[in-house]
Amino acid sequence: MQNRVNRIVKILDDKKAENIEIIDMQGRDYLSKFVVVATTLAPRHGFALLDDLKSELKPVGEEFLGVESSDDWIVIDLGDIMIHLMSETYRAKYNIEEFLKELNIKSK
Repeated sequence: MQNRVNRIVKILDDKKAENIEIIDMQGRDYLSKFVVVATTLAPRHGFALLDDLKSELKPVGEEFLGVESSDDWIVIDLGDIMIHLMSETYRAKYNIEEFLKELNIKSK
């Protein structure tokens, strides 16, 4: 599992995603075991990151169960890993990391 998360982070980092954060949700009552959150530089950058993730992860057996996208927020469901690619504005507005960390604390 950690190798999969590391591969995702490396792809995002190589493609210039910013402020990449991994949140471990294992053992918690949540949809996935890990959440990866990264900031995109522009809408086009977010969609390019999505394409890069698909082209590099699908050949190694990663299954994309669902993708929801807009110019400001792309959510990728890999089953036990969720990836959120967010514009800087949306990331600040929704503060998903803080929400997940609070959920992590409350479910201990």
